[in-house]
Amino acid sequence: MVRLLLVVAVALALACGGAKAAIDLDAVNQAQFTEGEPNDVSPMLLKAQILLDRARFSPGLINGRLSDNFAKAVAAFQAANGLPSDGKLTRETWDKLTASFAGPMLTNYEVTAKDVRGPFTRRIPARLERMAHLRRLGYRNARERLAERFHLSEQVLRMLNPKIGFRKAGTTLVVPDVGRGDPPAAVASIEVDKASRQVRVLDPSGKPLAVYPASIGSEEKPAPSGSAEVKRVVHNPTYHYDPKFAFKGVRTKRPFTIAKGPNNPVGSVWIDLSIESYGIHGTPDPGKIGTTFSHGCIRLTNWDAEDLAAMVKPGTKVAFKDETAQDGQAQ
Repeated sequence: MVRLLLVVAVALALACGGAKAAIDLDAVNQAQFTEGEPNDVSPMLLKAQILLDRARFSPGLINGRLSDNFAKAVAAFQAANGLPSDGKLTRETWDKLTASFAGPMLTNYEVTAKDVRGPFTRRIPARLERMAHLRRLGYRNARERLAERFHLSEQVLRMLNPKIGFRKAGTTLVVPDVGRGDPPAAVASIEVDKASRQVRVLDPSGKPLAVYPASIGSEEKPAPSGSAEVKRVVHNPTYHYDPKFAFKGVRTKRPFTIAKGPNNPVGSVWIDLSIESYGIHGTPDPGKIGTTFSHGCIRLTNWDAEDLAAMVKPGTKVAFKDETAQDGQAQ
């Protein structure tokens, strides 16, 4: 009897916890600025992240939480709008953000047959050599595909849609409105800031048109310095491993190729640079952008890489910045 009561109590606790974790559409759409730093997923932060994403000051993965990527996006937005750029969401920043878009942050989306049809790659090995045996590096399931389409974490997608499955066409989901509009036409150059781990799209006056969080190089294979230019853009690329890369953890001495797909090591798009074997590309793991290192290239979320790919063309200049904007000292 005691054991039965304990099981019931645990079940009730889990049920209450699940209900508490749900995110209400109106709570986000009508969120107002409040002081303090929330410890959990916050409707206010979710709204701010969606607004930043729409304005192309990307917070990376939309998750409704405070993070370094969110603070960097806020700071970039503040600097572009003549506000003190401390990266903190102040009331003044909030007012400027919310004035940028008057529509609802969350909207309804009807799942299509294409969303659930696949093909999916349910099991993806961690090691590159083993990935080479797969015919495609697709999404693992429809939930992952939908989360990436709307730039948010799978956890938040579930919280927005409690007790709803993601496998059936015709299902109505609550999702962020992350429509960014047409790409800006006046792109002059791309700046890769290695110290702040950001990629900036600049107009002819040096004003940022878009800012994305990035994983840039590592001690094993640092990102290049100096300048380069875009050679070409390859959508849905394959990934070619050359043994001369000598990546840590790769044991084979033979070259191999990994098939196409959004969970390919370079994601859904490759922006080829004039420096051999270097590029700007997507990632199979958007939650790690800006918090981990890369194999020398510049890694963005798939959606940010695709957004950038729509702005560049062969010959677009790319500058690698080795100094912080604050003190001008080499890093």
